[in-house]
Amino acid sequence: MKSNLDQFLGAYGEDFAYAFDNAIVLNWYPQRLVQAHPANSRVLELGIGHGFTCERFSLHFDHYEVVDGSPAMISQFRKSYPSSCALVHEGYFETFEPEGLFDLIVMGFVLEHVDDPELILKRFLRFLGPGGKIAVAVPNAESLHRRLGHAAGLLPDMMALGDGDLALGHLRTYTVATLDQLLTDCGYCVTRREGIFLKPFTTGQLSSLDLGPDVLNAMCEVGLGYPELSAALLFEATAT
Repeated sequence: MKSNLDQFLGAYGEDFAYAFDNAIVLNWYPQRLVQAHPANSRVLELGIGHGFTCERFSLHFDHYEVVDGSPAMISQFRKSYPSSCALVHEGYFETFEPEGLFDLIVMGFVLEHVDDPELILKRFLRFLGPGGKIAVAVPNAESLHRRLGHAAGLLPDMMALGDGDLALGHLRTYTVATLDQLLTDCGYCVTRREGIFLKPFTTGQLSSLDLGPDVLNAMCEVGLGYPELSAALLFEATAT
């Protein structure tokens, strides 16, 4: 995975088939974290991705750092947000050595990409300060729209990776139960479980409905209490 990070750059643009979902999810969950953590928190994020979260976090938190192993991703972020005050490091999660400890470490849509999620989770556990938390966001393989697709015979295996997953470089899927177990096995205690975006239909079907921002926001609000049905999961955890 380390050697080909740049090849997925195309899936992070506005022309990507699932850009509709990304715009909702990636603007929603950082808002939830900003609301839950004070501005004076020391924050480290793993991965730049679309850059939405980097810009949001750097504007809110007094100390914000992000690490990414793709020079192309870093270059794209700097072109998109030339005035960003984010402290950007180029490096692999498996070897990056930050200076100091953090109040919050964000792994937003990271664990489905990496070769060894357990290694990453255990490694960054030692970079948490007293009372520090990690925030993990991942796609949910048992979301409502996938359950409906499975029941309709359109999705033979809910746990299988789809075309969108493969385009983004996903290596695995998660559910509420498997993410809970992973975090517990790696030395964490889950303190918050939320759903991100209660999505009832496929991306194409939702796009064709031309839903207003109030309805899309409601899908996110309602999804908070139904992580097992939402398109993605947001968990927070502390060291045990």
